[in-house]
Formats: sequence, structure tokens, C-alpha cells
Amino acid sequence: METVVKINGFVNGIVWGPLMLTLLVGTGVYLTVALGFPQIRYFGFMFRQVFSRNKDSKAEGTVSSFAALATALASTIGTGNIAGVATALHLGGPGALFWMLVSAVFGMTTKFAEVTLAVHYREKDKDGNWRGGTMYILEKATGQKWLAWLFAFFTTFAAFGIGNAIQANSTAEGLSLGFGIPHFATGVVIAILTGLVIWGGLKRIADVTTYLVPFMAVFYIIGGAIVVFMHLDLVPGAISNAVHYAFSDPSAMPGAVAGWTVKLALTKGIARGVFSNEAGLGSAPMVHATAIVDHPVRQGVYGLFEVFADTIVICTLTSLAILTSGVLTTNADLTGAQLTLSAFEVVLGRPGVAVLSLGLAMFAFSTILGWYWYGETGATYIFGNRIIPFYKVIWLVVILIGAYGGGGKFLSTIWDMADTMNGLMAIPNLIALLWVSKELRHLVKDFDEKRRKGLL
Repeated sequence: METVVKINGFVNGIVWGPLMLTLLVGTGVYLTVALGFPQIRYFGFMFRQVFSRNKDSKAEGTVSSFAALATALASTIGTGNIAGVATALHLGGPGALFWMLVSAVFGMTTKFAEVTLAVHYREKDKDGNWRGGTMYILEKATGQKWLAWLFAFFTTFAAFGIGNAIQANSTAEGLSLGFGIPHFATGVVIAILTGLVIWGGLKRIADVTTYLVPFMAVFYIIGGAIVVFMHLDLVPGAISNAVHYAFSDPSAMPGAVAGWTVKLALTKGIARGVFSNEAGLGSAPMVHATAIVDHPVRQGVYGLFEVFADTIVICTLTSLAILTSGVLTTNADLTGAQLTLSAFEVVLGRPGVAVLSLGLAMFAFSTILGWYWYGETGATYIFGNRIIPFYKVIWLVVILIGAYGGGGKFLSTIWDMADTMNGLMAIPNLIALLWVSKELRHLVKDFDEKRRKGLL
């Protein structure tokens, strides 16, 4: 095991090193400028689209645009919003919040571009299901099928980490701390519920997430808002520290934890932000590609909202709850979900622990459902539809293993390995975005012109 950890550490240092971080943020900056700042131009339109529930019976697809968004949000709003954010702050200090938000602003455009291209290059598989994503973009638009295969391979196996084992483990930890429920019992329940959903295919997954995601998001936002409101006078100071210590040595901060540096604030903030909203990974476009929509860019706007809701709203709320409660410095030995649980407990007592534990369980369960579709999409691209029953069984087994693993070193190890697989997914995805950016500009221009003429 030690050898695996060392190898993973070496690879992780490459895929999340300065070059990769520059490529991730740089791609978002480049696309933002090239596409005319869509996160600003479409900001109002974005809300009108998401909450109007527009339907186009003439368009092709499998699920509604909102259902595709709900399934994508089910994947992105997960333990990264609770445990991942806490880990970033624990390792990088308050400055990690600033870099998390910077990556999210440009990540909105990256996700917009991913989703738009995924819809544009989607196709039906042999069973009549719509499939799309980076592998199809690479194959159809660039002719680089080996890169397409590589992305599908990384997706197939990354799903077991970011979308499965981590989610099951963090849920088991949260319910164990909040209610004393044994880890394995949690794993069995999650596996049974997951099996009942994924055996019904994408439509059942979308049906469940369409109801679950809005409920769990509002549930957590209300709980987090109460925690922050109780320390409202400390919010300006927390925001000021986040900006200041993003560029200044955090070790000078009163109560600073040993090891905080600007470099760690930068790397952990961006890494955890990407882990949470998945902008640049190419994951969410695989479900957005199934949407019933009349133009690729219209669905791309839903991608803007996805990052906004996940990181700028929910991750910021988690960060402020931790920073204003003081647990980041008073409980320096805690990390991950335990740190966020501690922040909620300081303000709300044991009911706060219950609120966060239930929120964590819902977040993780929804992520397991959404990421199953991504893993299946990658696996079917490589092996064909015959792999689906076997992949489902393996998926349920990994849930049990992840939940039973416990916290501490096991949790830290699977977080690190998931980070590595995320980085490996991002490489071919970013290549695809940059390679096809000219076609992307044409699609945006076409959408804007048709909207002006009242054709869309």
C-alpha cells in the first residue's frame, strides 16, 4: 500500500502541479475572453432558463434540460462541498477560499464550453440511448481516437473514487459522528438504495435527482446560513482574510496552523474547487448531452448555473461557516467532514451535527447516482453496452468497501487518489476544448444571432 501511495503522490504532483493549474485556469480565462464573457452576458438569462422549465417537444434527447442539470448537480454537489472545502481550508488556510472562487468564476465558462460541445457532438448508441462527452468530441472533431479512449478509461476508473468510495466513506463518517451508526451498516443501506435507482437507467436516475437535488440544496443552505448568521459580524473579517492570505504568508495569521503557505492556499483552493464543481474534468457534459434541447448553447447555459450554485453559493457558505466559527484554528487536528461538523456544532449544538450529517448523506448519495452515469458512459465507450450489468455490480461493491474503510489515513489516501484521477481526466478534456474552440465560437455566435432574430 505504501508503494501505491508513493506512486500516486508522484503522479499527483505532476497532474496538480503548476503546469496543470495554469492549464485549468488558463483555459477558463482564454475561453472567457474568446466567447465574450458568457458568465456575465448570460447571467440573467441563465436564471430565466433554469427556473422557467422551458420544454421543446421538437428537440431530441432523453431527459429534460432541468433533469440533466439536476443529475449533473447531484454529482457536483457532494462531499466536496463539505469535506473537500474543509480539507482545502485545513491545508491551505483562509486564502484557499479566494482561489476556490477565482477558479469557479472562470470554471463557469469552462463548464459552459464543455456542455455546449457535448450536446453538439452527441450520438445515439446501439440501444438508442443518447451518449456524449469528451470522448465523442475528441473522436468526431479531432480524429484523435486514442485520446478519446484515454479519457473514457480515466473516467471509468475515476468514477469509483470521486463518485463512489469517497462519497460512501464521507457519508459513513458523518452518520457515525452524528448518530453513532456503524460504517458498514451505512454502506449496506446506500448500496441497496443505489441499486434500486441505477437499475432503472438514466431516466430513473434523473427522476430521483430532479426531486432530491433542490430539496437537499435548500436544506443545507438554510442550515449553513443559520451558522453564518450567528456570526454575521465576523463575515467581513473572514472575507478580508481570504483575500489577504491568498497572497500573503498565512503563518503570520493569529492562531495559524503550521504548514499554511500561499502555495498551498493556491493549489488546494483550485484543486478542491475543481473537485467540487468538476469544471475542466469533462464529467458533467456526459449527462447534459442527453438533454432535450433545441441548441447546444442553450444547454451550455445550464452549465454556467451548475458551477455558480455548487461553488460560488454552497462552497462559499461552507467556508464562511468554518472561518467565522473559529474551528479552523481552535480544532486544528480536525479535517474533512469532521471540521465542518465541528463548525455546525459550535453554533447549533447537537442539532447542528444532525443537520450536517443528513445533508452530507444526501449530498453523497446523489453524487453516487450521478457519477454512476459518467462511469457507465466511459465503460460503454470502451467495452460496449454489454459491460453495463457488470459495471453496476462492481459499483455497488465499491460502495461497501468505501463505507467500511473508516476515516483517518484511509480517507486521506482515497482523497489523494481521486485528485490524481481527476487531473488525468482533465488533460484530454482541456486538449479537446482548446482544439475545438473555433467551432465553439461559431456555435455561440449562431445562438446569439438566432436569439436576436427570435428564432430561439
